[in-house]
Amino acid sequence: MARSRAAAVMATLYHNPACSKSRAAHGLLAEKGEAVNVVEYLNVAWTRASLDDLLRKLAPGEASPNPTLMMRTGDAAFKELGLDKLDPAVPASREALLDAMVRQPSLIERPIFVREGRAVIGRPPDRVFELLP
Repeated sequence: MARSRAAAVMATLYHNPACSKSRAAHGLLAEKGEAVNVVEYLNVAWTRASLDDLLRKLAPGEASPNPTLMMRTGDAAFKELGLDKLDPAVPASREALLDAMVRQPSLIERPIFVREGRAVIGRPPDRVFELLP
């Protein structure tokens, strides 16, 4: 019976096949036989609402999670766009960070594994195991 329940759980991996960490996380999930919907996140039509939903899965219990939790803050574009100067605790700055990811999805950290309403960033790749039974 537990097996059929596990088979009914659909997980999603927001993935970039050009990223070694993303490929490694995908491989680990495949080795475990986890049914995963693989989404190439650079091809997603992100909205502020969809990113905020994903962010809340990464930081459950936080009323207004910091968008930089799911951003590539070390990426040159993050600094070039002045995003490092924004205070995510300020609502307008938080929205600006989400909007930056909508416009430039390459700012989103990857891979992101989502299962049963929770999410983790797969860095290191074996963090995906945190959401597996």
